[in-house]
Amino acid sequence: MNIAIYGGSFDPLHFGHKKVVETALDELEIDRLIIVPTFLNPFKKEFFLEPNRRLNSLKKEFFNLKKVEISSFEIDLKRSVSTIETVKHFKKGVGKIFLIIGADNLKNLHKWKNFEELNSLVTWVIASRDAIDIPSTFKTIKVDVDISSTKIRKKMQDIKFRVEKISRVLDDNKADAIEVFDLKDQDYIVDYVVLATSLGIRHTEALLNHLKNNLKPAEEFLHIDESGDWIAIDLGDIFIHIMTAETRVKYDMEGFLASLKKTEEK
Repeated sequence: MNIAIYGGSFDPLHFGHKKVVETALDELEIDRLIIVPTFLNPFKKEFFLEPNRRLNSLKKEFFNLKKVEISSFEIDLKRSVSTIETVKHFKKGVGKIFLIIGADNLKNLHKWKNFEELNSLVTWVIASRDAIDIPSTFKTIKVDVDISSTKIRKKMQDIKFRVEKISRVLDDNKADAIEVFDLKDQDYIVDYVVLATSLGIRHTEALLNHLKNNLKPAEEFLHIDESGDWIAIDLGDIFIHIMTAETRVKYDMEGFLASLKKTEEK
């Protein structure tokens, strides 16, 4: 049996990682592709997202691919794990081992623990990135997307700042019972939902105007649904719902959003 091991922080998981997996399945003669998220990258001092959160994101993304296995091996050890330790863990009963890494790792490859031994155990597969030159001695898979997590982490940090600003504008203008729901890991159409209660229909409209005045042009208001006692604002990755107290009780939006998390936990 031939396998491929694709390790990394996946901190966070994004489309580039998915593209690597799909391309590897198409181009490599393997029976299994094992994705192994790190507990902590040996070359880093901290992680951005908690290990189990990253593990669950991988399981959710790749559950329907029969050849793909998500392994908690490194996370279960609760420490930094060298690649050679992981390779040896999966080596028993296996024929050929393909080890998939991003091209950005090539410059430090010689620093990896027991590199010579590791080199003798695996066939390297390099996922192309940023026009980095890859020596012909390596097998290459072409991935024509940015597979860096740095920009994604920056965007995630930015969205938290945006949500805080939205909440601040609402609070400064006398909105009540402001609640923020983080739904990034849920099966929902946006990453965040902000709920707020107005003092009445006129106040609902006034809060919308305050948001427009304070958030534009940085925020793009993709769609606004106005019905007097309930205004829904679509910012693409954030929904804002402003409701009168009666409407909020009647439709129990927070109950619905909370149920998404309960379903995920089961």
